[in-house]
Amino acid sequence: MPKPPPRAWQRMLSGRRLDLLDPTPVDIEIEDIAHGLAFVARWNGQTRGDYAYSVAEHSLLVEAICGRLKPDWPAKWRLAALLHDAPEYVIGDMISPVKAAVGPGYGALDERLTAAIHLRFGLPAMLPKPVKSLIKRADRVSAWLEAVQLAGFATVEADRFFGRPDPALTEGLTLVLRPPVEARDAFTARHAALMAAL
Repeated sequence: MPKPPPRAWQRMLSGRRLDLLDPTPVDIEIEDIAHGLAFVARWNGQTRGDYAYSVAEHSLLVEAICGRLKPDWPAKWRLAALLHDAPEYVIGDMISPVKAAVGPGYGALDERLTAAIHLRFGLPAMLPKPVKSLIKRADRVSAWLEAVQLAGFATVEADRFFGRPDPALTEGLTLVLRPPVEARDAFTARHAALMAAL
């Protein structure tokens, strides 16, 4: 008798059962995403402070930076920015060197989850290139800020790895660490506001 395939789904706190290899939008809930991201640490947890800097916090920062880059951006693209790392609620956050070592399998898994998440919240499965590029630009600004303020990088080192951002994009942005429940609630509230503005 053939061996059954290995389990490829995860039960969520909402009760949903998400198939990681074939995710469907119906099994995705924002509460699961917000909760998961609030407990996933950026920088492998190697940040200063009493709390980990979570992917939920990072996502809020990237969405805010997108607003600075393009103040008239429609709510749907701001929502895409907020959700840009949403798959990490089930696959975790890997620093770039680890992603490169894991290979293309990680990217394919991330793409399938991203498409299902986008469809769940009324976004196109694949974002237009200009939208993706602006989010990526904001992501690099965020990485520079996080590196300098939280991850122990010297400014010159952060400049080399992430590029020195325009000071107007970072003015007044001081990263504050807070308990996961607060990050989760802030993420959920921002998601609700953007959904209401669609």
